[in-house]
Amino acid sequence: MGHLIDGKKWAAVSRATTAEEVQRLHAEGVRPMLVVVLVGEDPASQVYVRGKEKAAVAAGIVSRVVRFPASVDASTLLAHIEHLNRDDDVHGILVQLPLPAHIDEQTVIATMAPDKDVDGFHMENVGKLSIGASGFVPCTPLGVMQLLKYENIEVAGKHALVIGRSNIVGKPMAQLLLQANATVTVCHSRTQRLSELTRQADILVVAIGRSNLVTGDMVKPGAIVIDVGMNRVDGKLTGDVDFASVEPVAGAITPVPKGVGPMTIAMLLHNTVRAAKMRQKLITGVQ
Repeated sequence: MGHLIDGKKWAAVSRATTAEEVQRLHAEGVRPMLVVVLVGEDPASQVYVRGKEKAAVAAGIVSRVVRFPASVDASTLLAHIEHLNRDDDVHGILVQLPLPAHIDEQTVIATMAPDKDVDGFHMENVGKLSIGASGFVPCTPLGVMQLLKYENIEVAGKHALVIGRSNIVGKPMAQLLLQANATVTVCHSRTQRLSELTRQADILVVAIGRSNLVTGDMVKPGAIVIDVGMNRVDGKLTGDVDFASVEPVAGAITPVPKGVGPMTIAMLLHNTVRAAKMRQKLITGVQ
């Protein structure tokens, strides 16, 4: 039976560390601020934003939510993001995705100031990650790496396999694992003989958005299995991993929920505080 990686517990540890950093910034007269831009009334987005707002406030971070109707025109939205870029009191900007079809997501992301892009989606931050330079990293893969660190799971020299190639999780996840000296394989919806590949992985990260895709017979005994999937099937939340069949085989496994999800929000707070520290150094000239 695999060891259960308790993301909720580790996220609480991370948030506590962040809250301490926030208090130190408060003592220096800096109040970290995160602004979330929400367009439309998508129920899932509403839930995610409330969760982020609650976590930010609990950590001492000033949280603002700017709401626009789904009918907002792109020029109005972009103008407001430019306004937030210029506001020195704002340290982090997050535009909740997805956006309505008439608004191009990449244009919106490109409009954000890279040093306020706490989601790590801006091309400048993506480029920095690809060459190993310091920038903002997308919160979910960053959270996965933090979980591995908290659990004292060695990555260097291991064969890590990522299922999924999205810009939000799959690609940055592979980059981070490479930087940690893993040998990395990336699989996706067009990969042939997937089971043959997954059975070779010491660390398996599944982020493809297909409920219960990975089953016990696809997992190497003792492998570390990280389930990033969040799917709703018949009103029930499921991951991309069939937990019941994989848990007896895995050496360690994240559940859904209470696995990677809480760490994603914890890393958003971490990135926001990091942005505030960067801004403070820029303003004071302290290196």
